[in-house]
Parts: sequence; structure tokens; C-alpha cells
Amino acid sequence: MTERTESAETVSRADQAAALVVGTDEEPWTSDELAEVHKTLQSEAARLREEIADAEMEIAELLRRSTDDGGEDQVDTGSKAFEREHEMSLAASHQEMLNQTERALSRISDGTYGVCENCGKPIGKARLLAFPRATLCVTCKQRQERR
Repeated sequence: MTERTESAETVSRADQAAALVVGTDEEPWTSDELAEVHKTLQSEAARLREEIADAEMEIAELLRRSTDDGGEDQVDTGSKAFEREHEMSLAASHQEMLNQTERALSRISDGTYGVCENCGKPIGKARLLAFPRATLCVTCKQRQERR
């Protein structure tokens, strides 16, 4: 990256940080804090992509082995089915987390990071620092969990 590009990116991040909504009792985001959240989310997305790829390879291997092994007893067949279901569940869970992570990165880019998707109020800087993928403020999240 050139010095000019890095400078433009720093200014852009600083502008984004200043534009992020925070609660009345919170300090505004600094460009360093936003850059750290962005970096954390990017590394999390890369890790999740790797884990999804690993799970998909494991599922493919389990499926291949289940068709290669004829004459298994019911216990072996059930055990392999359980392993497949477990790997598929892990892959789906990781895919959901990846979707949330990419959504958070997108919200940082478009300037809506930190705004509750339900009520439009600030999510809270402390909440976002603890859980950067959050899209709901604490109140809306509590309401959602009660349903």
C-alpha cells in the first residue's frame, strides 16, 4: 500500500469513527479503536472461512467413507450419521457467524455500525467492543431473547 493510500485510509477511518453513534455517557470512537475492531472482524472472518472449509472437507470425507463401506452394522452406520450431522451443524454455525461478521464489516464501511437495527438507537460502545458483531442494543436484544 502506498503512503498516499494509507493516509487516505486513515482519514477515512477517522471520519467513520467520528460519525459512529455512541451513547450520551460514552466517549466517541477513535480511529484506532475502529481500526482495531475492523482488524479483529477481518481476522475472525478469515478464521471462520478456514473452519468452514475444514468442516466441508470433513463432511465430504465422511460421505465418501459411508458409501465405500458396505456391510456395516447399524451402530457404525449410526455413528457415521451422527458425525456427519455434527460436522454439518458446526459448518452451519460457523457460516452464520461469518455472515454476522461480514455484516458488521459492511456496517463499518457504510457508517451504520453502532446503530441498533431494531430501534435506531446507539448499541453502545462497550457492547460493541465486547461483541463486535452486535446489531441490536441491549434492550432490543433482551426483548428478542424473551420471545
